[in-house]
Amino acid sequence: MNTPSPLSHAEVEKIRREFPILQRKTASGAKLSFLDNAASTQRPTSVIDAMSECYLRYYANVHRGIHTLSEETTAAYEEARKTLANFINASSVQEVIFTAGATASINTVARTWGDQNLSEGDVILTTIAEHHANIVPWHQLAERTGCKVIFLPIEDDFTFSTDLVKEYLERFRPKLFAFTAASNVLGTKPPVARWISLARSVDAITLVDGSQAAPHETLDVQQLDADFVVFSGHKMCGPTGIGILYGKQQLLDSMPPFLGGGGMIQRVSVEGFETAELPDKFEAGTPPIAEAIGIAAAADYLTRIGLDRIAQHEHTLCQIADSGLRLIDDVEVIGPHPCDKGGIVSFSLNSVHAHDIAHQLDSLGIAVRAGHHCTMPLHRAMKKTSTTRASFYLYNTPEEAEQFVSAIEAVQNKFAKTGRRRRSR
Repeated sequence: MNTPSPLSHAEVEKIRREFPILQRKTASGAKLSFLDNAASTQRPTSVIDAMSECYLRYYANVHRGIHTLSEETTAAYEEARKTLANFINASSVQEVIFTAGATASINTVARTWGDQNLSEGDVILTTIAEHHANIVPWHQLAERTGCKVIFLPIEDDFTFSTDLVKEYLERFRPKLFAFTAASNVLGTKPPVARWISLARSVDAITLVDGSQAAPHETLDVQQLDADFVVFSGHKMCGPTGIGILYGKQQLLDSMPPFLGGGGMIQRVSVEGFETAELPDKFEAGTPPIAEAIGIAAAADYLTRIGLDRIAQHEHTLCQIADSGLRLIDDVEVIGPHPCDKGGIVSFSLNSVHAHDIAHQLDSLGIAVRAGHHCTMPLHRAMKKTSTTRASFYLYNTPEEAEQFVSAIEAVQNKFAKTGRRRRSR
């Protein structure tokens, strides 16, 4: 396997010029250093232009008109579906459903496959590191059906034991194993294909939350053999309000529609209705048209640069930040070694609340996330009320990673009662 060539300094600078928002200054007058990419990324001009062109030149509702604008918009919308199918290597465009986001995608599975297939005593297995979007829908499903949600614990080194995964799968025989491809707090990346194979051995259906993976690495759904994969547009340089639900065609065909209305029907009568074929069956109402065009433009943009090169670049930045933070007194890095995680560095600083840290960094133009990051069960398991998270992307630089470490050292010095300094190397 060939190692991808790293993004050069000149390439990163070129990339940065393609993101207009990165040229602005913050309210404090400082130059913006955007390190909140795990929450949502910024958009390049190619995505902005693709969506603007739709609104400026050919927008109309899709699938319902025989006039020129409708036909052009329908063609662009369905071409976007093809782009996303290629992006994840789906075997058919019918397996790619446009939703309002990853959360909507998971809820669709819970309300369709879940309601149809789970009952009292059945088990859903997930991990303690999941985003609330991959927890709450299963709790709701448990309330409706009487099934149980069981959580895999985390190891002391912030990773998951595959041996324990195997043990839980064999002991509880879950109907569904739903897990993240990368933790939005720890950065931990489990062996997704291995876990899916283990789940298959006990006849469990798998759902992979790829929200923190799709923007950074290739998600080949056929190679992974996942039953369902979900991800969102706004974390991969695309617009908000759109996500992808991938499902194996046989599964999607067997599932009832979640939302009813226009677009998802073949015919309607006073006696009832007949659903449309895939993918229309799960896309009731007017879909996110310009957003679909935008997420396709984002997928094209990331593909042109190379997801493997993006991941390598983020790894470099993560190493700088992670190693730097571990040298600062009273800083506890929350996550595994950089070799075992994506471009996320979460930490806590003794005696300083995460919100105070984020506020101090904002005064320097550095945007980070503070709080529980929609992972309250994980934070409780770690005995943390909150953490601070810096998350890197293709447009961030080594200088920004170093500036971030220096800023945390300054915050530590400001708040520390003893005035202790950074530990010597």
